[in-house]
Amino acid sequence: MEFFAQLDASIKQKNSLLCVGLDPDPALLPHGADILAFNKAIIDATADIACAFKPNMAFYEAEGQQGWNVLKQTINYIPKGIPVIADAKRGDIGNTSRAYAKAIFDDLKAGAVTVSPYLGFDSVEPFVNNYPEKGIFILCRTSNQGASDFQSLPVRMNNADIPLYQAVAHKAEQWNTHKNIGLVVGATYPEDMLALRKAHPELPFLVPGVGAQGGSIKLTLKTGLSASGSGIVINSSRQILYASRGADFACAAAKTAEALRQEINLYRPA
Repeated sequence: MEFFAQLDASIKQKNSLLCVGLDPDPALLPHGADILAFNKAIIDATADIACAFKPNMAFYEAEGQQGWNVLKQTINYIPKGIPVIADAKRGDIGNTSRAYAKAIFDDLKAGAVTVSPYLGFDSVEPFVNNYPEKGIFILCRTSNQGASDFQSLPVRMNNADIPLYQAVAHKAEQWNTHKNIGLVVGATYPEDMLALRKAHPELPFLVPGVGAQGGSIKLTLKTGLSASGSGIVINSSRQILYASRGADFACAAAKTAEALRQEINLYRPA
């Protein structure tokens, strides 16, 4: 199934816009925990709550070959029908991007990926055109504090000065011939999210920044929902994964994820 169709089906089935980030930091895991066993426990605890899972590849790559194997086993363990977003933030010249896309989609079997548009369309094209059934989330307005260093800088487009992040979204809309592109838009900048939603009413948003980074669920839904009452997926990683550092970590993760789902649904249109 095409990624965004699978995501929509999962959202409806779970009544959930919550994506669980699988970012296993060895320094934060319960004492003696094995990464794969930890991931499996989190997946088991939240699979009925999460509309998607998003492993951040850096945490696996840092562990060398064993980490890559754990990432593959983690993705394979996620129940069929739940979309998987590889948080890779890849971006390079075309032939290198082709290799990145092959690794993520053919080897890891991820359903979607995050990519950087900084090198232009030729760096994004191998993801978008070679894998039209996959989801491509383009970094647009990220949630980190330093995002404004570049993303808010004015650029000239169509005879107007606009922030760079808006130019990125405009280009993403142009590139979206297969309807497989979304945007990464941080919850920490709700005014910018609103501007993006008004300009791009149909593009899906992957939203980091809720929880540990301080983004507001209420404002995210107010500014990011599409006219149909969906169009966004809200990611939470640390808040769920490390809800407890004890033996009850999986139970605590499930309770936190369910509380987040309920809070999200509180502000969703009926």
